[in-house]
Amino acid sequence: MTESPRDIQALIAIMARLRDPQGGCPWDLKQDFASIAPYTIEEAYEVADAIDRGDLADLRDELGDLLLQVVFHARMAEEAGAFGFGDVVGAICDKMVRRHPHVFGDADAEDAEAVKRSWEAIKREERRARGEADASALAGVSRGLPEWQRAARLQQRAARTGFDWPGPAPVIAKLREELDEVEEEFAAVAAAPGDAGAQARLEAELGDLLFVAANLARHAGVDVGRALRGANHKFERRFRAMEALAAAEGVPLEARPLDAQEALWARVKRAEGGAC
Repeated sequence: MTESPRDIQALIAIMARLRDPQGGCPWDLKQDFASIAPYTIEEAYEVADAIDRGDLADLRDELGDLLLQVVFHARMAEEAGAFGFGDVVGAICDKMVRRHPHVFGDADAEDAEAVKRSWEAIKREERRARGEADASALAGVSRGLPEWQRAARLQQRAARTGFDWPGPAPVIAKLREELDEVEEEFAAVAAAPGDAGAQARLEAELGDLLFVAANLARHAGVDVGRALRGANHKFERRFRAMEALAAAEGVPLEARPLDAQEALWARVKRAEGGAC
């Protein structure tokens, strides 16, 4: 591994220059926390995508992009007189030492599960120290998480209290029940076009269906976000292959009726040896 000629101070200096009102970048100067937040989320997903693909060269670049987001937010906070990058580093260093007493202190942790229990107990104590009065088992589940991930996290917390199905079979039965209810609400919407109440009930039932699907993924030991990313990648790969086949035959995909498009989809699946 070659040693990088630069360290974090170089990136901090670059960001300070970009945000300099005298000769900085107009786009960077225009940004604030809210406008940058979506980019931060996007870069985190691109890191996950590089990991999924096993592309370490791309992972290096994506981690750099994600690090830039941290430096960007810290720079804006420093300009506001709130904190700087050093304070961000100091806070996470303190937190990691505090939450690993089995490494940096005298506590014992027999295995990874014991570490998780200790971590959660320390987090609860930190919330109490901040004066947070929420004693629920669900306290601390971030509202900023993607909703799929938040659903799984809420279910995990509830399961620790014993509020959980004993296995996947009842979850699958519940999924079928929710699907039946979604069908009923679709029929209600079709029977009363423009009825806001019917549309709201359909939305609620679809939410229930997705929530139970996330629970089923949890019972399977599957990360729901990763599973959905995989499904997205598969769909994109197969759809692009359909477009290529259609173009090679001289009839664009959009010019074909649905049954012809589905025939192309079946050809792509057979070529991949896929069953889904």
